[in-house]
Amino acid sequence: QVQLVESGGGLVQAGGSLRLDCAASGRTFSSGAMGWFRQAPGKEREFIVAIAWNSGRTYYADSVKGRFTISRDKAKNTLYLQMNSLKPEDTAVYYCAADTDYSGGYYLPTITSRYDYWGQGTQVTVSS
Repeated sequence: QVQLVESGGGLVQAGGSLRLDCAASGRTFSSGAMGWFRQAPGKEREFIVAIAWNSGRTYYADSVKGRFTISRDKAKNTLYLQMNSLKPEDTAVYYCAADTDYSGGYYLPTITSRYDYWGQGTQVTVSS
């Protein structure tokens, strides 16, 4: 079992920055992948970025490329999402997720069904 707990959401003005943390417990990751998704009201959950836990290789959605940065601290079992140049359209509930079956293949997981553990979500609101 894996428990994921996000923190760091809040209200920020357009152009500002926030950092989200996702603390993982229940197992020590030595492989697998983790990702960030977001869901705005009335919309489907959207992939943002994924990272291979072991190698650190990343894949970003075009909507956040160049503005958001994913990283992980393997010793702390913690995933981060640094969000810069935030826009009102970034407003959503942000979720971290873990794909424990990923074994280092070329394609990082980008769809929700690939992820078997999810955090509870944290609200990010960007005002104009």
